[in-house]
Amino acid sequence: MMTYGSSPAASPGSRTNGLAIASLTCGIIGIFLFNVILGPIAIVLGAVGMRQAPVKGGGGMARAGIILGIVDLVLFVALLALAASDGGFSWYVGG
Repeated sequence: MMTYGSSPAASPGSRTNGLAIASLTCGIIGIFLFNVILGPIAIVLGAVGMRQAPVKGGGGMARAGIILGIVDLVLFVALLALAASDGGFSWYVGG
């Protein structure tokens, strides 16, 4: 007789670290939106995820999140320097 409802893929021990997933997600989204906010969040979540990696797994995703967080901050600084060299931010109100 076969038993149903027990799948090895759905076992509680095979769950990936949620902080590593959150770090990777923040790093990817931070490239396009809110990089000055999501970059540091990705770095912090990735660092905590790396500490939990031996127990929960997801070390590669946490490392990628840290790298993408650093890329987010470098991108922000580069865009800020580009804006400053071009005369800064200004609004033109016609007239």
